Amino acid sequence: MPVWLRRTLIGLGVFAVVAGGAYYWFIVESRMPSDAAFALDIGEIRRMVAAQPGDKPASVEVERVGAFQFPATAIVAGDGWGSRDMPVYSFRLVYPETSIIVDTALNEELGQGGLVSFDAEAYARVLAAMSSASLIVITHEHMDHIGGLTVHPELEAVLPSASLTREQVENPARSAPARFPDGALDSYEPLEYEQYRVVAPGVALIKAPGHTPGSQMVYVQKANGEELLLIGDVAWHFRNIELLRERARLVTQFYLNEDRTAVFGQLAALSRLNQAEPDIAIVPGHDAGVVDGLLEAGILTLGFSVE
Repeated sequence: MPVWLRRTLIGLGVFAVVAGGAYYWFIVESRMPSDAAFALDIGEIRRMVAAQPGDKPASVEVERVGAFQFPATAIVAGDGWGSRDMPVYSFRLVYPETSIIVDTALNEELGQGGLVSFDAEAYARVLAAMSSASLIVITHEHMDHIGGLTVHPELEAVLPSASLTREQVENPARSAPARFPDGALDSYEPLEYEQYRVVAPGVALIKAPGHTPGSQMVYVQKANGEELLLIGDVAWHFRNIELLRERARLVTQFYLNEDRTAVFGQLAALSRLNQAEPDIAIVPGHDAGVVDGLLEAGILTLGFSVE
């Protein structure tokens, strides 16, 4: 064999090994780190909620404002390159005299052409619901969850109802391209809490940094006793929890800048909760299958009942 051919083959072999290793590491690998841990004490959360007097929400409404599409492996590492829907949701907790909004979706402009669908009427209902809500909660500071708030046409009137955490306020770069107008938060007093915080009858926040510094989950106990856990983007799809697999490292490391170990700990805690308490409806941030199933079961109601 000629020397040049041997060297070429060796070079190609080395390239194949390096490229294959990189592909596995950034696209497929998703093992649970040995130090991944997260405390999720549902008994304590229930005790805190039970101690809060007042009527609990009678219903939980959901709006599907739009949708992105991502490769499956971006959602669950190693799941292949087929397209998967990533719906954008907003939730409304309906009380006898008031309401709470959880996540505010985004407008079409913030989607920057990445949306494969957008429902302008649904988005208009989200804006109207924010105007009449007594409380607005954001699971985390990414544009498809906080964006509707940042561009609300009556932001000055709506902002006092928004309970943004200190971590959400102090990490505006995570919201890009969504941003609050200059000076809008100058006198804003953010919410601070350590682990759990009851914010209304039947509603508690669970601090869960990892996906972003300001990530939190929202526990909801309805008046009829049904329980939901709106987990934001701790998991994009329930499959992350079932398989205990994170998003592809290419996504978490270069696009999301996640604390991957922290998210793995949260996925493990959610998996344990699901096994121990299967009646608690765990709702990932972008899983149409889960939301559709809860709509069919009557646990969620489609569309915000606002004029």
